[in-house]
Amino acid sequence: MLEADFVIVGSGSAGAAMAYRLSEDGRNSVIVIEYGGTDIGPFIQMPAALSFPMNMSRYDWGFSSEPEPHLGGRILATPRGKVIGGSSSINGMVYVRGHARDFDHWAEAGASGWASADVLPYFKRMEHSHGGEAGWRGTSGPLHVQRGSRANPLYHAFAEAGRQAGFELTDDYNGSKQEGFGAMEQTIHLGRRWSAANAYLRPALKRKNVSLVNGFARRVIIENQRAVGVEIEARKQIQVVKARREVVVAASSINSPKLLMLSGIGPAAHLASHGIEVAADRPGVGRNLQDHMELYIQQESVKPITLYSKLNLFSKALIGAEWLLFKSGLGASNHFEAAAFVRSAAGVNYPDIQYHFIPVAIRYDGKAAARSHGFQAHVGPMRSKSRGSVTLRSPDPWERPAIRFNYMSHEEDWTDFRRCIRLTREIFSQPAFDEFRGREISPGAHVQSDEELDDFIRAHAESAYHPCGTCRMGRADDPTSVVDPECRVIGVEGLRVADSSIFPRITNGNLNAPSIMVGEKASDHILGKQPLAPSNQRPWINPRWRESDR
Repeated sequence: MLEADFVIVGSGSAGAAMAYRLSEDGRNSVIVIEYGGTDIGPFIQMPAALSFPMNMSRYDWGFSSEPEPHLGGRILATPRGKVIGGSSSINGMVYVRGHARDFDHWAEAGASGWASADVLPYFKRMEHSHGGEAGWRGTSGPLHVQRGSRANPLYHAFAEAGRQAGFELTDDYNGSKQEGFGAMEQTIHLGRRWSAANAYLRPALKRKNVSLVNGFARRVIIENQRAVGVEIEARKQIQVVKARREVVVAASSINSPKLLMLSGIGPAAHLASHGIEVAADRPGVGRNLQDHMELYIQQESVKPITLYSKLNLFSKALIGAEWLLFKSGLGASNHFEAAAFVRSAAGVNYPDIQYHFIPVAIRYDGKAAARSHGFQAHVGPMRSKSRGSVTLRSPDPWERPAIRFNYMSHEEDWTDFRRCIRLTREIFSQPAFDEFRGREISPGAHVQSDEELDDFIRAHAESAYHPCGTCRMGRADDPTSVVDPECRVIGVEGLRVADSSIFPRITNGNLNAPSIMVGEKASDHILGKQPLAPSNQRPWINPRWRESDR
C-alpha cells in the first residue's frame, strides 16, 4: 500500500528540501514521487560536464517552446531535470539568492510573509557558505556554497574592468550588497555538484519515514474538493499513492501547472475544451510564465590562456581522469567564477542586469566553440515585462504541454538588450583587458546600429533556463493567484504547490537558490510551525541610484 502523511511530486530543488524538512522530526511519513532515474555518474556529478546532462533525454524532459513570434519563429529549448534532484542535477550550479527588493516585491504583490526580511532566515537555514559575508550567510545548512579558485587571470581582469568603468565591486553578491563585480558562487562541494539530491534527498532517504517512488504522476486525485492522493504510472501499471495529510506538487514551472490542469485545477474554459472536469476554476494556472534571456558577448584572446586549449579529446581525458581520481582540477568547477550585477540606468534602484563571465568562447550547451582562444560574458536583463503561458495540448498526461514564453514581446526588452551589448563592449574595452583583447567574435565589430543589434538579438538571444511564475502566489481573493501565501492551492483542500512556479515575479539571477528557499519555507507552513523570526538586516542600495547607473 503506497501511503504516507505527505506525498511530494518531484525530487528537485524544492521537493528534496521538503522531503528533508517534513521528515526531520520523525513524526511524519513522506513519499517522494520522481519519474527520472539515478543521478549517479560523472555526467551529473562532475561540475565541468554540465553541458552534457541537459542534452541527454535520460536526464532532461526535452521540452521546447512553441515558435517564438518576436524571435523570427525560433523554437527554444526548455530543459527541465528528469532525474533525482530535478533541475538542480542538470543546471549550471550557479548560486544566487536574488535581491532583497525582489522578495519585497513579492510581498507587495500579495505574497504576504515573503518579503526580504521573512525569507532571509530561510536562506541562512539552508546554506553552508564557504567564504560569504559574516552575519548575512548561513554556515551550518545542508547546501554547501563555495567560490571557484579564479586561477585564470581573465576572471580578475573582468572584475577590474568593471571597477575601471566606474561600477561597484562586491565581496558577496549573496550578502548585503548584490550590486557590483565579484566572485561567482557555486553549488559545488569537495569537487562534486552539490545538487538538492546530494544536499537534502540522500540524507532524508536514510530515515525510515521517507521513501522514493519511481513513477510518472498523471493527476492529483481530488474527492469532495480535497486532494487525497496522486495517480501514477509505474512499470505500465496505474497506481495510487495516498496522502493522509497533504499532496505537495513540486514538479517544476512547466510540469506543476500541467499536473494541476490535468487534475481539474485551472482556467475552466481551457479544461472544458479538453474534456477535463473542473474541480477549481483558477485562471492563473499556467499563466504569468517568465524567464531570463541572455546573449553571449565573445572576444578573442591574444594570449593562449583560455580553456580553448582544453577542448581537445586528450585534454578532456586528462581532466576527467584527475576528477575521477581526486575530485580536483578543471573538472571540479563549472568555470562560472566571476559575476556582476549592475543597474541599466539612472533611476533604477537595484540591479537589473546580470553577468556570468567565463574564460572561453563557447555555447552554454558545449557546442560551437569559437575556433580560437577567447572569453565571453553571458549578459541579460533580469526583469522583462514579457509574459507567457503553459497550456495543455490534450488530456493525455504523456503529451507535452504547449510552452509559449512570448520572449521579447515588450518594447523595453529590446532597449534593455541593446544596453547590455553596449555596456559589455564598454567593459571589455577597459585597460584591464588590454593585454588579452583581440577582435570581437560575437556580435562582431560591424554590428553597431540599433537595427543591427536587434537583428543579432533576434537571431542569438537564448534562454538562461530560468522559467517560473506559472502557479503564482498571491492573495486568496485575487483571481490570478493559484496558491495563497502558505502555498495552499486556492479552492482545494490538502493540496499545495511549492517550487519556482509560485514566484509572483522572477528574481535577480539564477533560480536554484530561491527554489530551495521556497521548499524550506513551505515546509514550515505545511507543518504548521511558526515561521522563522524576520531579519532586521538592511540590504545595501546604491546611494547614487537616482543620478547614475554606477
